[in-house]
Parts: sequence; C-alpha cells; structure tokens
Amino acid sequence: MTDSEARAVPDPDASHAHLAPTIAWIGPFVVFAAWLLLDKHIPLANPAKEIVRDTVILASIVGFSRRLIPSSAPHWVSSVAVGIGVCALWVAPDLLIPGWRSHAIFQNAVTGSVTISIEPRELTPLMLALRTTRAALLVPVLEELFWRGWLPRFLQDSDFRRIPLGQYTSFAFWATAALFAAEHGPFWEVGLVTGVVYNWWMRRTRSLGDVMLCHAATNLALSLFVIVTKRWGFWM
Repeated sequence: MTDSEARAVPDPDASHAHLAPTIAWIGPFVVFAAWLLLDKHIPLANPAKEIVRDTVILASIVGFSRRLIPSSAPHWVSSVAVGIGVCALWVAPDLLIPGWRSHAIFQNAVTGSVTISIEPRELTPLMLALRTTRAALLVPVLEELFWRGWLPRFLQDSDFRRIPLGQYTSFAFWATAALFAAEHGPFWEVGLVTGVVYNWWMRRTRSLGDVMLCHAATNLALSLFVIVTKRWGFWM
C-alpha cells in the first residue's frame, strides 16, 4: 500500500465527529466485559440468559458504534484465510503436545485455569447456535473496535482521532498484543500470537472491516472445531 493509499483510507471519526468518540469505540467492549464479570449473579437460566446477553451486546453495538461499523472488507478472501490460519495456530499446541495446557505457566493463580463455561446438560442445538453466532458475529465487532480501532491509537495520542487506523508504534503494537494475550487467561501464549497476527493484518490492510472479518473467521472456525471435537475447554 502506498502512502497516498494509506491516507485515503477514511477514519470513521472524521465524518461522525458528533459522536462521543471514545464511548463509540469502547462502549460495546465495556458492556461485554461487565456482563462477563456479573454473569454468575444474573438470575436467568439458559438459554434465556444467552438470548438476553446477545440482545444486550447487539444493542450496545447498535447504540454506541453503529456509525463506526465498516461496510466492506476489501481483502475479504485473504482475511478469511488469515483468520482460519489463526484458528489452526490457536488449537495446534494442545493437539500436538499432550498435556500442553496443564503446565503451570498457563494455568496458575494469575492466568486462571481452563474451565468449561457451559454445562453438559445445556449443550442443545439452540445453545450451540447462540454461542457460535455470538462468537462469529458480535465478538469480532466489539473486540476489534476496542483492540485494533481504539487502543493502539490511544496509546500513541490521547486524542486518538489524530492517529490513522492501522498506524502503530512499536510500543502500541506490542502493548496491544500483550494486553490481548492477558485477556485470554490460560490461553495467553496463543492469544499473544493471535494479537500479533491481527495487529499485523490491521497494519497491512488499514481496514477495520478486514480485521473484523479475519477475527470472525477465526471464531467461526474455532466454534465449529469445538462442536465437532467436543473439546469444550476452548470455549471458556
């Protein structure tokens, strides 16, 4: 990509300056994180809880960020391919090395342990469909708004709107990847690799739509892998 092409990539903030900029980028992520923290205290049984959760997440995306959602992914074929490759990288250590995830470097007091967040009796077709839909359609949008759309730009300038999408310093690149890894607890090492790949893809394409599609392809492939193999630990 030439410098002129990079400058031509529009930043949604420029045409929607009337939005509260930070909330528009991080609002859905904050709502999602808050739900995860409060999940055990929400007095609903599944599948009602899953439906309410997805409705709340969708409403937060529409309410906070609808004008930031890209309408296209110019490199969609490559984005899907990279996303599927990331899924392969995610599951490879556990498939290739027996007992890999049981090592104390992955499961400890800091990173937590691998837990199955869905009861066996709840593994109905409806629940699997809800989980897969959320993973493939909602999570990539809210996470990429935060991780690739807002955070690396904020780390470079508190007025992040002055930083073009896809522009990184070394600090912003690696700090974002490290924090993304930390978010994934006992899967931190594959989370770090994934964060690096997604950052690289965002830097290469300068396209939020492409990195969202890449993330969606990863999550869809991983969800299908989990359902087929019944390795529910990957669905924390």
